Amino acid sequence: MTDPQSTLARIAERVRPPAVAVDGHGDWSEAEKALGTRLPEDYKQLVATYGRGDFWGALCLCTPFGDDNPVPLTADLLDDYGPLRDLCPEYYPYPLFPEPGGLLAWAVTESAAHVCWLTEGPPESWPVVIWSRDDDYERFDCGAGAFLDGVTSRRIPSQLLHHDPEPAPWFDPAVQLDHVYVRLGEGARPYTERLKILRDALAPTSDRGGYEHDGRRQDHFAVDGAGWLLTYESAYGHQLRVAFPPADSAAARRAVLAAVDLMGCPVQSADTVHGTSSWA
Repeated sequence: MTDPQSTLARIAERVRPPAVAVDGHGDWSEAEKALGTRLPEDYKQLVATYGRGDFWGALCLCTPFGDDNPVPLTADLLDDYGPLRDLCPEYYPYPLFPEPGGLLAWAVTESAAHVCWLTEGPPESWPVVIWSRDDDYERFDCGAGAFLDGVTSRRIPSQLLHHDPEPAPWFDPAVQLDHVYVRLGEGARPYTERLKILRDALAPTSDRGGYEHDGRRQDHFAVDGAGWLLTYESAYGHQLRVAFPPADSAAARRAVLAAVDLMGCPVQSADTVHGTSSWA
C-alpha cells in the first residue's frame, strides 16, 4: 500500500501547493456520513493541502466543503446517469455509487470527464477510473494520490486527461480573478524579443504553454507567487490578457504597464473583460 504522506510529499515537491487551500477544510466525519462511505486518506490529504483548484490545466479536484463550491464531492452519478443507463446499458460497464462497487467522482477534467474511484473493497484500495463524455473509460490500479503523483511526474500517461506536456506541472487555486485585456500597438522589436522583455520584467515566471500557427502566437505564463496569469499574443490582435486577484489590481497594473513600456509598445486600450478592475 502506498504511504499517503510520502506520495503527497512527492507531489508537493514538483507542484507548489497554494498558500490557502480553497474549500479544503471541514468536518470529514460529516462529509463521510453524507456520502455514506469512508474516504481514502490520500484524498483527504490532497484536499487539505491543495483544496479546490486546477492541476496542470487538466484536472479540477472536487472537495466536500464550501457553501458555494461549484464542484462538490457528491454521490450524484446514479441520479444523473441512471435513467440513461436504463436506455443504453452497453455504455455503462461499471455500477454507479452508491451501488456496490460503483463509480464515485473525486475530480473533473477540462473536457468535463469524471475522474472516479471504483469503490470496490476498502477505500485505500480503490482504483481510479476516468469516464469521458464520449463514454470512453481508462482504469488505473492506484489511488487518487498515486494517480496524481504518476501524472505530474509523467510516469502515468492518459488518453482522456489532456494537458500540455511541455511546461512543468502546476496548481491554480480556485480564487476569484479579474481579467483585463491590454491592446498594444506594434513596436520596433520582434515578437520573441518583446516576450522575453515582458517575462524578464515580471520575473520569476513559469511557462504555461503556447500556440503558433501561420506566424501568429499565443504564449501563456504565470507570475510566480503572485497568482497572476498572462497571455501575450498576436493570434487575436496584438494584446496582453492579464488575470489577477482583484486586490492586486493596482500592483498588477503598475508592473504590467511598466513591462509594456520596456517592450516599446504603445498601449491602445486596457479593457476589463471580467471583474471590477479598471486600468483606464
